[in-house]
Amino acid sequence: MAMKRAKWPGGRTVTLEHASKALADNALGDPSTRLIDIWLPPQYDQNHGRGRGRRFPVLFDLVGYAGSGRSHTNWRAFGDNVPEQAARLVHQNKLPPCIIVFPDCFTALGGNQYINSSAVGRYADYLTRELVPFVDREFRTQASREHRGCFGKSSGGYGAMIHGMRYARYWGAIAVHSGDAYFDFVYRADWPNTLNELAKHRRRKRRAGAIHVPAEELGADAGLDDGRVRRFLQAIWSKPSPSTAEVHCLMNLAMAASYDPDPDAPNGFRLPFNLETGELIEARWRNWLKHDPIRLVDRYRGNLKSLRGIFIDCGWRDQYHIHYGSRVLSKRLGQVGVVHRYEEFDDTHSGIDYRMDRSLPFLARALS
Repeated sequence: MAMKRAKWPGGRTVTLEHASKALADNALGDPSTRLIDIWLPPQYDQNHGRGRGRRFPVLFDLVGYAGSGRSHTNWRAFGDNVPEQAARLVHQNKLPPCIIVFPDCFTALGGNQYINSSAVGRYADYLTRELVPFVDREFRTQASREHRGCFGKSSGGYGAMIHGMRYARYWGAIAVHSGDAYFDFVYRADWPNTLNELAKHRRRKRRAGAIHVPAEELGADAGLDDGRVRRFLQAIWSKPSPSTAEVHCLMNLAMAASYDPDPDAPNGFRLPFNLETGELIEARWRNWLKHDPIRLVDRYRGNLKSLRGIFIDCGWRDQYHIHYGSRVLSKRLGQVGVVHRYEEFDDTHSGIDYRMDRSLPFLARALS
């Protein structure tokens, strides 16, 4: 295969350092100073015509779990990274020129859900109260919510939807690729695997024979860690490369830390299942459901209706079954009269960045 050589102007990617007050002293000890990549379209540096006085709409890329903003600007074999994809779309006259921001929101738990959590950090505030004005100061943006949008996949898609609901004063349009929704269906099914992974870090080794289950629970019925979660985290943080099963376990812990933080609990959050019996802890799960997009549509219908565009899609072979959540979300939006575009396609959850060929033009046109 021939080497990739674009035959059109690629724009340029700028890297800036930003010191965050919102992320300072976060419970995980993650760095509060982050590097942020910003892609500027070729038209940003043109001297003729409207030239250097021209201002541009802005899109924020919220990456999925286990990713970071700069993972979308890195060189990619046999395909485009996001700046290359955007430059191609601009050249094809499919994408109005825009600025794209790639925030770094990675955490020691492998990511976050772009919301505020005492156990993870104030990532909603970081994006809206800090990075939005920071980018507007540094670049020639059209500095209003009518010309600013966010998009993402998976956890990033969830973040885009939640920001469109809760923080519509900052965003004028959103795009959601395979975003987490319908928690009862999507998240619950994976917790038995998480419990099995955590059981490897149980304090006492299991022995064949009679056991007294209540004596083994040690606060597990209240969603408290008996030490195995802490030992799992310490093991993960000391390994050069976790296994796939360990990453999925860590992901569910990141969700628990996002949706049910408790500064007084071990590790700063509670668990939605009994570690020994696997029983659902109803009080804890209710806190998760408070963050489920399908349950928030009616509450935030006004904010959603104020958006200039909502794009949602999902592959109908999504291995995490998110297509069912996407369908329910689209149904709920329609029931309250929120105009949106919902698409499905023949693919899974993985390797679907090409779908931004659909969403980026949609967003940029809505925000231009």
